[in-house]
Amino acid sequence: MKKLPVTLSDKLALRLQNNALRQLPKASDLVDFASNDYLGFSKSDAIFEATHQYLLDHNQKQNGATGSRLLSGNHQVYQVTEDCIAQFHQAPAALIFNSGYDANVGFFSAIPQKGDLILYDELCHASIRDGIQLSNAKAYKFQHNDLEDLERLLVRHPDTTIYIVTESVFSMDGDTPNLEELVQLTEKHKAYVVVDEAHALGVFGEKGEGLVQSLSLQETVFARIMTFGKGLGCHGAAVLGGEDLKSYLVNFARSFIYTTGLSPHSVATILTAYEQLERATHSQQQLKNNIAHFNQEKNRLSLKTLFVRSKSAIQSAIIPGNEKVKSIAQQLQSKGFDVKPILSPTVPEGQERLRFCLHSFNSEQEITEVLQLLSALIFLGA
Repeated sequence: MKKLPVTLSDKLALRLQNNALRQLPKASDLVDFASNDYLGFSKSDAIFEATHQYLLDHNQKQNGATGSRLLSGNHQVYQVTEDCIAQFHQAPAALIFNSGYDANVGFFSAIPQKGDLILYDELCHASIRDGIQLSNAKAYKFQHNDLEDLERLLVRHPDTTIYIVTESVFSMDGDTPNLEELVQLTEKHKAYVVVDEAHALGVFGEKGEGLVQSLSLQETVFARIMTFGKGLGCHGAAVLGGEDLKSYLVNFARSFIYTTGLSPHSVATILTAYEQLERATHSQQQLKNNIAHFNQEKNRLSLKTLFVRSKSAIQSAIIPGNEKVKSIAQQLQSKGFDVKPILSPTVPEGQERLRFCLHSFNSEQEITEVLQLLSALIFLGA
């Protein structure tokens, strides 16, 4: 087998030198403060069994979709599930993509046209940025959650079709924009707002419907991207919007058109996870309680200044330097807690962090213990 070209080997060596080389982790039985499985749905026996029973009841015994949805892969579970998703989110239509990455790349590469403008929050996810790079529209970033900076860009481009892009919960900081003021601003300038709700589904709202819907803004948002690999514990994503938006994506979103569809089992899992979400009010409330307890404990232990302000399930402690943050994470893991370091270049240099993901199944004792350990490592150098 031929070796990598020198240019590629050099890039790997540089990552290793900067203590930033990524490697696939091994499975562990540590206390979970790392996964995005906020409600524990990925391990739900009820969802697993309901999915299996649904497939049997509807005589769906095929293992794969067999092709793209425009050819042979549009099995009947898709329509049922998309109708369920649209109804749950009070949207006219939903279109399922194979992943959140596919949804963002497909949407942003297809919707904004040449001559249009995309204004996106500087901390938007890589999948959004990749989609924007494939677009023919011009794009400018605005300062994180800074509506004054956003309006400065808006007034410079009158009489232009403008798409404003943000996330309802940012994946690295766990913070949220002021969506109500953002929507007012977009209406003032007749812009189209697009919100990625990947980390809000299952976390915000009475039934985990997301932040946009919990604020009753669904009628004023052009599109929402809902990702299922986090709060729903399964796989896939959906773009929510009008029937005309759905039709346009079916015709022009290349990551939708040119890929094999999800299997009936995958789509049925999404369907049963949504049905479980309707009933999982106890899990959602427990998650909210754990978020509140985490915030109380970090204040009690004088850790507040270390953390980015967040009321979501993502809590990030800024610890600059790849070597230092990796060392602290390894020490927490050695004590039984799966806390992952986020290194540069995933985040900017100097913004390296420990990222705590909270879940409904974490106990208050586990939260207190892991923060006490962190406090000892930070303040006592233990």
